This record gives sequence, C-alpha cells and structure tokens, in this order.
Amino acid sequence: MLTQTEKGEKFRALHASGIFVIPNPWDAGSARLLAAAGFPALATTSSGFAFTLGRRDNQTSRDENMQHCHAIAAAAGDVPVSADLAKCFGDSPDAVAETIRLAAETGVVGASVEDASGDTAHPIYDHALAVERVMAAVEATRNLAFPFVVTARAENFLHGRRDLDDTLRRLQAFASAGAGCVYAPSLPDLAAVREVCQGVPCAVNVLAGPADFTVAALKEAGVRRISVGSGVSRVAYGALMRAAAEIRDRGTFQSLAEAIPFAEISKLME
Repeated sequence: MLTQTEKGEKFRALHASGIFVIPNPWDAGSARLLAAAGFPALATTSSGFAFTLGRRDNQTSRDENMQHCHAIAAAAGDVPVSADLAKCFGDSPDAVAETIRLAAETGVVGASVEDASGDTAHPIYDHALAVERVMAAVEATRNLAFPFVVTARAENFLHGRRDLDDTLRRLQAFASAGAGCVYAPSLPDLAAVREVCQGVPCAVNVLAGPADFTVAALKEAGVRRISVGSGVSRVAYGALMRAAAEIRDRGTFQSLAEAIPFAEISKLME
C-alpha cells in the first residue's frame, strides 16, 4: 500500500508531462471499479456525490464531503485521488484554507478551488478575491508533509459568462498564485482549449465534452489532464432508468443482460 506521500508524488508527476484521464467516481464502489480499470488517478465529483444522497449539486455539507473523500481515497487503494470541493464551503480565503487542510486529512492528494460564488446575483467572485482564495489554498498545502496539487477553476462558462479573455486572465493569475493545475469547465471548442493551454504556465485540465474532445485531440492542444465530472455517474443512472422503463413498460428484462456479472463485481470489491 502506497503512503500518502508516495501517492502525492505520483499525482504531481502525472501533471508534469504527457496526458492522463482522471475519471470521477461517485461512491466507494465506483472508485473500486475505476481503480481496477487501470486509471492512474481519480477525482471525486460534487454533483455525483450529491446524487447518491438524493440531492442536487451544492446541497451537501463540508462534513459530508470530508467523509466522502475519505471513503473514496480508501477504496481507491494505491490510486491517488483529488477532491472536488466546489467553492470550498466558504467565501473567505481562511475558509478555503481550512477546507484544504481538512481534505488533506482524508487521504486525498489534491483538491479543486472554484471561483463560483453560489450567489445567483453575482455568480463569479471578483477577480482579486478569487486569486486570494487560490493563494490561501496553496499556502495551506505548504505545511503538509506530502505533495498536494491545487486545481484552480474558472467557472465563467458554466454560469453564462462566455468570456474567454477574462477566463484566461483568471487562470493565469491562479497559476501565478501557485496552483499546480488550472481548469475552465465547458470550454466551447478546441480553439479555446488551445488558447488556454498556450496562455498558462501550468498543467491544464479539460472537462470531456464536445465530440472533437478526444484524448488525441486534447493532447495535441496541450492538455495534460481530462476529467469527466458527473458524466460517468449519469451514464450509470441513465442505464438504470432505461432498465426501469423496460421493466415497467414492456414487462421484459433484456437490459439486465448488460449488467456486470455478479462474480466479476464481487471479485473487484474484495
């Protein structure tokens, strides 16, 4: 079993060259399966986790998320895990720092900090505060005994602010503040991805999305990391709903033939 230091070193090294996919498990069981599938790292998904509790995204507490991070990190074994911490459960830089410290205690070796405020009237933090929050997160990791990658997220495109120039300025400032990886979810096309990768000096994460967002195309654009957000969890829920509809409407059970065999999943849960 790798130590947290070894997992932290492994995770940091993944960002230094090449490209890797970091899928997002939504519970301990899916973490076991994705780790067994051979992915080099995993990341939690705030929305996927909320769905397991029958809630919408951003309706879970910090304590619930810390317990979730611990469960995912434990289930992943030697595979390093990064935590999706949304806005870090507070507006102030001090709140961000405390959340990062608590997350580090759960066994994860990375975490994200968003500039989305959760305020519908002002959905994105002012530039200066957003940068201060990233600086606080980075400073909190400097006192840890193991490497920890801070991923700083610019959320403009998720909140109707389709301003690539402002997004790039934010990502550049986050990188200057010490973030090991930056991330602007829902960039519209490869041209925007390429501009971001050329404009920042650290690793760039991209959310899997449009049809032309293949691993090969994103690698060519300069991307180092690809995540899927709640996508894989919604694939699982989609399969559940299709099976339920077949059983309810047709009275047949053909969809169950697509299930992973009982013996296979039981072996993976050992």
